Amino acid sequence: MDLLNTLVDKGLRRELPSREEALAVLATSDDELLDVVAAAGKVRRQWFGRRVKLNYLVNLKSGLCPEDCGYCSQRLGSKAEILKYTWLKPEEASQAAAAGVAGGAKRVCLVASGRGPTDRDVERVGRTIEAIKEQNEGIEVCACLGLLSDGQAERLKDAGADAYNHNLNTSEATYGQITKTHTYADRVDTVQKAHAAGLSACSGLIAGMGESDENLVDVVYALRELDSDSVPVNFLIPFEGTPLAKEWHLTPQRCLRILAMVRFVCPDVEVRIAGGREVHLRSMQPLALHIANSIFLGDYLTSEGQAGQADLDMIADAGFEVEGAGTSTLPAHRSEVAAGGGCGSHGGGASLCGSGAGAAAGTAADAGAGAGCGSGCGGCGGHAEAAAQPAAVPAAAAAPAGGQAEPGEVRPELVAVRRRGAGTDLAPNA
Repeated sequence: MDLLNTLVDKGLRRELPSREEALAVLATSDDELLDVVAAAGKVRRQWFGRRVKLNYLVNLKSGLCPEDCGYCSQRLGSKAEILKYTWLKPEEASQAAAAGVAGGAKRVCLVASGRGPTDRDVERVGRTIEAIKEQNEGIEVCACLGLLSDGQAERLKDAGADAYNHNLNTSEATYGQITKTHTYADRVDTVQKAHAAGLSACSGLIAGMGESDENLVDVVYALRELDSDSVPVNFLIPFEGTPLAKEWHLTPQRCLRILAMVRFVCPDVEVRIAGGREVHLRSMQPLALHIANSIFLGDYLTSEGQAGQADLDMIADAGFEVEGAGTSTLPAHRSEVAAGGGCGSHGGGASLCGSGAGAAAGTAADAGAGAGCGSGCGGCGGHAEAAAQPAAVPAAAAAPAGGQAEPGEVRPELVAVRRRGAGTDLAPNA
């Protein structure tokens, strides 16, 4: 296809495709899908080889959020039967993080529900970051706490944070349909605060909330303009008890097209497959690794993912390798900028999506939902605990017995609420 050849050429040169080209990727047919994946794979391999970065979420505070984000199981008024608990102690969070590090994660993402942190919360998270870094030399830490006030990003960086996550989630035009208690501009402001403090800015989207192709392209172009260092792509997990419980619009093929479009628009960025990959990609997850270079390991914030060992086996079976702690995630042209303490995404030429860069450690971002669920890495279904040892794959990771859910259905059997890991007496993926 001439379209794909053009997109590959632009991706290898880090050029921005036209909106028409981005929309055309989303409009390709199933017969063209493997060609789309192969083309995006060429761009991915140019900048990231066959490495897969593993990230690990620790849910520091779960549920009871005052924000009304429609996608979120932790939202105000949510009837989803999720875990609810207040702040983990620094030593508890560090112990939880150790499971992910043992499984091969090089980044730990610390997430807390809520509109945004108080200054006391920032101090608490700072102590947690210090505890994790004391026990895990070279580990990257990303904070994901919601909307930031002036000075808080700087304090997190001083405490040792490498990155801050805050997703845009959807386009500016449709944002008001998803959330009423804060604005799209609030989210943009927090990403900019993280950048200004020298933190690696991580910001992404949630697909599957009923948005149009134009909305998807709008938010991805906005992320490129914001110069996010990492772009997590979440696929809505329609929790029973939330306003979007019936929004089953995604197929594995649709998810692959969305990932490919993100890769073409943000060619040398760390594209992360985040919340919902097991529910929506299912048996086609290995194909997605040819597009994205980063995943979460194990469980999510409020839902269960497939076992950590299953993730590791999938990576190996697909011919990829886990990115080691001593390897920079960023391509060389970004690593040099990142080492200077910037966001690592201002390599020469056009404005680019960043590629995730914590000061000398590579990248440290995470995949989140934003204020209300504390930026909720993974759309409140985001990963929370990963397995360091084999375990059975939960029902949520398997293909549904009845095939793809139809829009308008509630399919609670496809979503396994997290009952293990942080905030529980059960080991992750036990």
